[in-house]
Amino acid sequence: MNNLLLVNEFSFEFYFIFIVLAIVAIILLGIMGKFISLWFQAFVSGTPIALFNIIGMSLRKIPPHIIVTARITSYKAGLKQVSVSDLETHFLAGGRVTEVVRSMIAADKANIPLDWRQATAIDLAGRDLREAITTSVYPKVIDCPSHGGFMTGVAKDGIQVHVRARVTVRTNIQQLVGGATEDTIIARVGEGIVSAIGGSETHMTVLESPQEISKLVLEKGLDASTAFMILSIDIVEMKLGENIGARLRAEKAEADMRIFQAEAEKRRAMAVAMEQENVAKVKDMEAKFIEARAAVPHAIAEAFKAGKLGVMDYYRFQNIQADTDMRSSIASPEEGGRKGE
Repeated sequence: MNNLLLVNEFSFEFYFIFIVLAIVAIILLGIMGKFISLWFQAFVSGTPIALFNIIGMSLRKIPPHIIVTARITSYKAGLKQVSVSDLETHFLAGGRVTEVVRSMIAADKANIPLDWRQATAIDLAGRDLREAITTSVYPKVIDCPSHGGFMTGVAKDGIQVHVRARVTVRTNIQQLVGGATEDTIIARVGEGIVSAIGGSETHMTVLESPQEISKLVLEKGLDASTAFMILSIDIVEMKLGENIGARLRAEKAEADMRIFQAEAEKRRAMAVAMEQENVAKVKDMEAKFIEARAAVPHAIAEAFKAGKLGVMDYYRFQNIQADTDMRSSIASPEEGGRKGE
């Protein structure tokens, strides 16, 4: 009886331990199932990845399915140089692993040279690598100016010419990191067009040969240090503006007239001032003359007292003065007639 009880207790403990182990195994299989599934997926795809490596990705907060899928995709596309470690490093750096792999595949199929280091640098710089690859395959058209208005240049004859252009560009992958953006292309093209119009002798030259403007602008190498290569610059619309030269000449003539008027007024004022100054001088001289004449009788009286002038001398002086007055009256008949009247 005791032996039967011991056997029953042993059986119960055995079944209990077996059930616990089965439950633990089921839980572990449930946890490990997704990792095993990814491991098996990589294995059958010809790109084996260690199971512990896949588990380690999860512990490092890296989504294993993203890395495994990216690795399988890149390997199958012929990008065998991209390792699992490269993919993990780029993810931890904040990059978009899936987008980078797809972009590299597109670049490889389009015969565009692009290695993993360069692709990840472009992605981490914040540039849209997929769009850059697409633009390299299918060139992009940029309106210049971008806001839909016109660029305005003035020919040498003073006539305004309004121009709207379209610039066809292709992404320069080698200069995508650190290269200038579309805004720089638009600004440089606008500057080149305005400069080309300004160098034209007349506005008719610009209207007759718009392709010459495009040629001059392209020769300047405006895509230097930018993320794009300019393929063509096409003038899509041109129209004439106002005659700036005539307006400027009219404004200059009006300004010159005002300057001349101011100078004439200045000279007139100086002449009036000089005339008034001369009048004052004449008045001063007349006053001095009258003062001198008034001193003559005193001088004669003093001469009489001093005995330097006699009576006969005084009479001769009076006769000479009378003769002088007569001659003056004869020389000026109008004044003499007026005195007679």
